[in-house]
Amino acid sequence: MIDLRSDTVTRPTEAMLAAMQEATYGDDSRDGDPTVQKLEALAAEKTGKDAGAFMPSGTMTNLVAMLAHAQRGGEVLLEEGSHTLSSELGGIAALAGLFYRSIPGSRGVMELDALREKVRPTRRNQMGTGLIWMENTHNRSGGAVLPLAYMKTVYEMARANDVPVHVDGARLFNAAAALGASASEVARHCDSVCFCVSKGLSAPVGSVLCGSEDFIERARGFRRMVGGNMRQAGPLAAAGIVALDNMVARLTEDHRAAKRLAEGLHKIDARIVDPKQVETNLVRVSVHASERKAAEWSETLKARGVRVSPCATWDLRFVTHRHIGDQEVDQALNAFADVWKSR
Repeated sequence: MIDLRSDTVTRPTEAMLAAMQEATYGDDSRDGDPTVQKLEALAAEKTGKDAGAFMPSGTMTNLVAMLAHAQRGGEVLLEEGSHTLSSELGGIAALAGLFYRSIPGSRGVMELDALREKVRPTRRNQMGTGLIWMENTHNRSGGAVLPLAYMKTVYEMARANDVPVHVDGARLFNAAAALGASASEVARHCDSVCFCVSKGLSAPVGSVLCGSEDFIERARGFRRMVGGNMRQAGPLAAAGIVALDNMVARLTEDHRAAKRLAEGLHKIDARIVDPKQVETNLVRVSVHASERKAAEWSETLKARGVRVSPCATWDLRFVTHRHIGDQEVDQALNAFADVWKSR
């Protein structure tokens, strides 16, 4: 079975398994664990921040970031297709106690004039801006990468209004690879950033939230509140360390595989996908022209040995990762082409 549903389906490497066996077993919620602390320090170094906090998931790091920045008050301004709106089950309101204003955008880039108009202070008759949010790479836009100049403009706007900025960087290192920049250059334009070691980097579990020392200290309290303290988390952190040390440089291979996939799909029918819009390891394709919905396509392809995810009524999402090489791409293309011809 060729699994293109997500880059979270990767298996840990042999080096990760070996590191997990040698990990320490301190209590991360009490005195701390040396392996977890090493991962947090490495994550902070990679992102150019002062400190980091290890958590089970990207959804939790996003939630904790909201709580630590806004502390259940104010509005979050974010692009209308953001993952935290579409896929995190309303935690922004139900758990963080925040309101949101979605800003129209294109491929994750908010319209700056619209954003500027929505930034406002708290007054006796209005809820003020508590947080500005960016997502890089942008999931619903097929792994689109935010330009650094745009991020800089948003951050400067926010600082001028004394508003913090968070970057949901679940695939931060993919963004950096596509930009030809370091992760710290991308994270320079925000007050906090999170990234997943379990997306593309092959570690089995975990995400790290990074920011200033004071921010991370607040975040640790909120992490406990939402159930994120993980006791003997050393083995999980050990895999994350290997991920950051060994797996970042190879992400361009996943990008190349995604481009190969997109170009092959485009040859089948130009309406399916525009390869020029594939910047990282996500390929969002339209099956609308087939008049068969994405859910049906997913089941049909699964029967042919290819697993993909429906991401909208007429759209499928293919995600490349280290288990997907040229052979797997070609097999997926052949299966897709057979189904397309028989539509």
